[in-house]
Amino acid sequence: MSPRDNSGNGRIIDLLIRSYNAELETVMNYLANSINLDGIKAEHIKKSLDADITEELGHARQLAARIKVIGGCVPGSLDLEWSQKMLQPPKKSTDVVAVIKGVIAAEEDAIRGYEAIIKACDGEDYVTQDLAITILGDEQDHRREFIGFLKEIEGER
Repeated sequence: MSPRDNSGNGRIIDLLIRSYNAELETVMNYLANSINLDGIKAEHIKKSLDADITEELGHARQLAARIKVIGGCVPGSLDLEWSQKMLQPPKKSTDVVAVIKGVIAAEEDAIRGYEAIIKACDGEDYVTQDLAITILGDEQDHRREFIGFLKEIEGER
């Protein structure tokens, strides 16, 4: 049993915490990038990131609530680890491509995380599995949107 788990749901709780951590880190990086980007090509990306902040924060809230419901303890900031190197704001504030690629990488990581939760919950915890399936769909939509942005910008080159 994990120190964050009082229920016997250790594996599922650990996976939920990992996704909770990633959602919060994504919120921070989307916020930074939505403010820092400059230029005409950046406007649509900034608006999309700004809108996605609310959705990603909502995912974190749902995950936190589920962690608590199944017997875990939601960690504070000192118990979280940050790892989204590709989503860090670029040195050049007009480097829209770097931000788009960072978003795609973060969404692909999130997708893998939710797929792991879905598998871990199969036959064990259908409510958590349903939540992960719903959020997975949102993350796939975000990835698709940013793949489209990348195609559009690379098509201009």
